[in-house]
Amino acid sequence: MDNVFEILDERGFIEQATDRESLWELSEKPVTCYIGFDPTVGSLHVGNLMPIMALAHMQMNGHIPIALIGGGTALVGDPSGKTEIRPIMTKEEIDKNAEEIKKQLSRFIDFSSGKALMLNNADWLSDLNYIDFLRTIGRHFSVNRMLAAESYRARMKTGLSFIEFNYMLLQAYDFRYLFKQYECRLQLGGNDQWGNILAGTDLIRRMDSEIVHGLTFPLITTSAGTKMGKTHQGAIWLDPASTSPYEYYQYWVNQNDKDIVRFLSLFTFLPMGEIKRLGALQDADIRYAKEVLALEATAICHGREEAEKARRASRQLFGKEDSGLSEAVPTFHIDETVIKNGVPAYILFEEADLCATRSEARRLISQGGAYVNGKKLGAVDQVIDLNDMDGGSILLRAGKKKYIRVAVK
Repeated sequence: MDNVFEILDERGFIEQATDRESLWELSEKPVTCYIGFDPTVGSLHVGNLMPIMALAHMQMNGHIPIALIGGGTALVGDPSGKTEIRPIMTKEEIDKNAEEIKKQLSRFIDFSSGKALMLNNADWLSDLNYIDFLRTIGRHFSVNRMLAAESYRARMKTGLSFIEFNYMLLQAYDFRYLFKQYECRLQLGGNDQWGNILAGTDLIRRMDSEIVHGLTFPLITTSAGTKMGKTHQGAIWLDPASTSPYEYYQYWVNQNDKDIVRFLSLFTFLPMGEIKRLGALQDADIRYAKEVLALEATAICHGREEAEKARRASRQLFGKEDSGLSEAVPTFHIDETVIKNGVPAYILFEEADLCATRSEARRLISQGGAYVNGKKLGAVDQVIDLNDMDGGSILLRAGKKKYIRVAVK
């Protein structure tokens, strides 16, 4: 089996590492590693995919991943990458979010039979005695060194609360706890976590005279310079109730040509030889590579069946298949009485969530960007009713790629 450090490096996962040679040697034998996940919202998103895929690669190559839900640290709030303090959440809110995240991670990682662990740091952080913590852990931290960390330094201008200042100590304590309880010797995370990871490796060195390691991933942006997973509509969620498999597929199939090889490497499990072959495609053939990216990424997150449905729906909508409209196309259900009486087009486009506001819908229609069953709308107040039903539904389109099927409930 190949060395997982080489695999992650070749695929573009590694930004910083404590000691590349030692990490390669560590990866030659089964090692336990961990990544923390923030439960301040009830769903992970595409921006979380890189650490999730890294844990999946670790498992596929014989290592034991720990997915650590930050139920305890979320009560404090990580200042990394934030310009202001996060709202303080209740324990009940955090616990509910943590349960949803567990379900999502289980699609990527096999937690059966001890092949991986899912833990919540609230289980050990919540019962800490503050005085004991300061005496045993706090004394190993230099305030000067902490303030030199980018995550703290960036916040000094806008204000860093004392509760946030404790976050580095708690994350370092997590690493030591996992090292002591599970022989965990590797922490992975985003590049904004580098200072926190180093704090953990240093704490274990000081308290246990042991060498452990850290590895960070680069911040992924598209070729257009936008942050991965961000669109004009907001985040692309892993929860199908928030982002449907069809919408998830569309996010990937519409990536820029320049990003395809990099995203195939990071967000699919295809062999690198196959990825290079797809990357060599030119002109119109690059669309096939995009379809492969979208299909594989959607299959990993939502299952092969949902991915195939999404591809079929996409091909139907964009002219590659002529069969009836797939159920995977996002659907807006409307009361039969309402559509029977007729709905002005600008109202229906807003209610079906094709436009954020009615003013935006009016503008879209007046500029010629709105379609009903493939025909351009001529007036903002054109009435849409049962006469527009085609095969039991009405197909609305905003611009070139945004579709909604309207069906009677």
